[in-house]
Amino acid sequence: MSAVSLDVEEGARIALLGHNGAGKSTLIKTILGLTALSDGAIEICGHAPGSTQARVDVAYLPEAVAFPNALTGREILNMFGALSGHKNLDSDALLDRVGLSDAADARIKTYSKGMRQRLGLAQVLIGQPRLALLDEPTSGLDPVSRYDLYAIIDELAAQGTAVLIASHALTEVEARTDRIAILRRGELVADDTLANLAAAAGLHTTVRVRASETLVADRIAAQTGGARINGTSVEIHCGPDQKMGTLQALFDGGAGVADIDITPPGLEELYRYYSGRLS
Repeated sequence: MSAVSLDVEEGARIALLGHNGAGKSTLIKTILGLTALSDGAIEICGHAPGSTQARVDVAYLPEAVAFPNALTGREILNMFGALSGHKNLDSDALLDRVGLSDAADARIKTYSKGMRQRLGLAQVLIGQPRLALLDEPTSGLDPVSRYDLYAIIDELAAQGTAVLIASHALTEVEARTDRIAILRRGELVADDTLANLAAAAGLHTTVRVRASETLVADRIAAQTGGARINGTSVEIHCGPDQKMGTLQALFDGGAGVADIDITPPGLEELYRYYSGRLS
């Protein structure tokens, strides 16, 4: 890692993005105390990575979850509960929360990859971690299970847990996180809300107008500098400082405007911009 300064506040849901090799896994391993720092400092609620208190405060879900094949789901959670000081752990409630009640007494060797991932999430939920590090948490999950996982992430954040999600699933994290952090070659090149990053990059908002007839579409295109598409539709690209003026012009000349659709810059476009801006 070369230049990373990142604060993960209580209750925040932060997406950590970057190409393979950008430094996401290295950063997570350093937070966990598995990789030594060569420079700088990391604090977890005031404690050093790998310290006893930091281990209590941090929960981790790796991309490739591995558990002893001979144990059952319930036995795995009871074991982790005992290791973390929760000897009276309600493992059944945790298994139910991640949709594994029916497999509670099945051995891990019979679990699919998605089931192992959900069991790993149940392990994260033991106690109430101050920080949850989730590395590609939806890997191997079906669409329903992915929705359930993000519902659990929302609950963790609502309870005050800071959640850092390393992911390549841009569409998922766009709607379910509060902040975007982008790494490139070990350097943090972006760290803010999606709206603020898009504004800073000057990325365009797309306004699509459907007119009542061809002549109206021609007039709108001429007035706004937009392009005619699909007969009576006009597509207009607005910079951050042009959007409101464009909309006002459309409302002022609203006769013949049948519909307006506004599409702000998405995370995929923003990610391409920030991850590729350095040589």
